[in-house]
Amino acid sequence: MKHGKKYLESAKSIENLKFYDVHEGLELVLTTAKAKFDETIEASVRLGVDPRHADQQVRGAVVLPHGTGKKVRVLVFAKADKAREAQEAGADYVGDEDLVKKIQTENWFDFDVCVATPDMMGVVGRIGRILGPKGLMPNPKSGTVTMDVAKAISDIKAGKVEYRVDKTSIIHCPIGKASFGVEKLEENLNTLMDAIVKAKPSAAKGTYLKSVVLSATMGPGVRFNTQKF
Repeated sequence: MKHGKKYLESAKSIENLKFYDVHEGLELVLTTAKAKFDETIEASVRLGVDPRHADQQVRGAVVLPHGTGKKVRVLVFAKADKAREAQEAGADYVGDEDLVKKIQTENWFDFDVCVATPDMMGVVGRIGRILGPKGLMPNPKSGTVTMDVAKAISDIKAGKVEYRVDKTSIIHCPIGKASFGVEKLEENLNTLMDAIVKAKPSAAKGTYLKSVVLSATMGPGVRFNTQKF
């Protein structure tokens, strides 16, 4: 893969064999964010789990103290009073069968997160094959299948992020924007890492945190010392 001049310049400033402490590592990541837009800072956490086994799945959600810096569009599947509650709480789209049909027939995805009340899951299940691969399927573990739709919406809008181990045993999760600065990113990262450590499955054997790498959207990865989490 060919990289641009800025990427290669940034890569030179990173010591390949070094594992950075959180503060120093984040400072370095921010120096690599040279694009003309406000780059997203993403954490990639490799875990010592085998996600093929159901008892070694790692997933959940956590509210980052400073949010992600991204405006999140929330779709809520609900009826009657719960639909009204969702609208009042600031949901971007609220509906039931009509939204399911729209997604099915129009391939419509102008939203980032789905929330559903438990009674709607039978209807939502019809589009599970469409929502699932995109990571949009409501799930009780991440708090997106709930009767308290107002709280779910306010958490998401406040900066709630979902984390989920992929089939290569890695969690990819944004922790904010380059404009946040080191202190805010550090607080967000520590909050995410605390949640991931607490979510360690009892079936996981050996080293749980294998590696933690942070990078800006257009920048190279910086490896962090896993002992610091």
